[in-house]
Amino acid sequence: MKLIKLDAIDSTNDFLKSLSTQDELENFIVVTAENQTKGKGQRGSKWESEKGKNLIMSTLVKDFLFDNEQVFNLSVIVSLSVIEVLKSLNIPELSIKWPNDIMSYNKKIGGILIENTIKSDGRIVSVVGLGLNVNQTNFGELPQASSLCVILNKTVDKEIFPALITDKIKEKIALWERSSYVFWQDYFNSLFRKGVPMPFKNLEDRNFMGIIQGVSSVGKIQILLEDDSVSEFDIKEIKMLY
Repeated sequence: MKLIKLDAIDSTNDFLKSLSTQDELENFIVVTAENQTKGKGQRGSKWESEKGKNLIMSTLVKDFLFDNEQVFNLSVIVSLSVIEVLKSLNIPELSIKWPNDIMSYNKKIGGILIENTIKSDGRIVSVVGLGLNVNQTNFGELPQASSLCVILNKTVDKEIFPALITDKIKEKIALWERSSYVFWQDYFNSLFRKGVPMPFKNLEDRNFMGIIQGVSSVGKIQILLEDDSVSEFDIKEIKMLY
């Protein structure tokens, strides 16, 4: 695994996307940073991280996705890879808050942002960004955030994660063709608050109750509504309240 370690950068995803214009760039190359000034999360939100305390990494994945309808497959693989690595470190009560936030109990400890670029020949090149709260203990006005250090009550070596997570992603990609059904089932079973009545907010800023049933093949969340119908929503159409 080729690793590029940076002290500070605006965004590891943006840095790796600019590098990925070079066709000869090695698959699964990883970029890490001690500090990120313009970290991005889902819905265009900022990803805040205390300098030097957390894992900030981006990985290049190519030659896996070949169709826009398949892009959520990579989210499944990456989310499960992070979960498995954290389980090996005895992080308790892990789950995936749709689409790909990493939770321990009801606290967010990590977030994944995958950005895809379609090349002129139709190939899809993906940059997988991961922010994982490792040794940060103060989250200011973010009461729903936590870290591995807080959960385990000890400092964790953040340098172990790039290789562990990237190797797990490579392993699952290699197994995807014959194990995709199993991976999808593992993803469903790992969903945060699946099968539990809970509140949501829609585009009209209205709250409603629903029960998460699963996720469609293109990554839309499936929610059982109070009228017993099941509706699908994408990331921009709904917000989970918890």
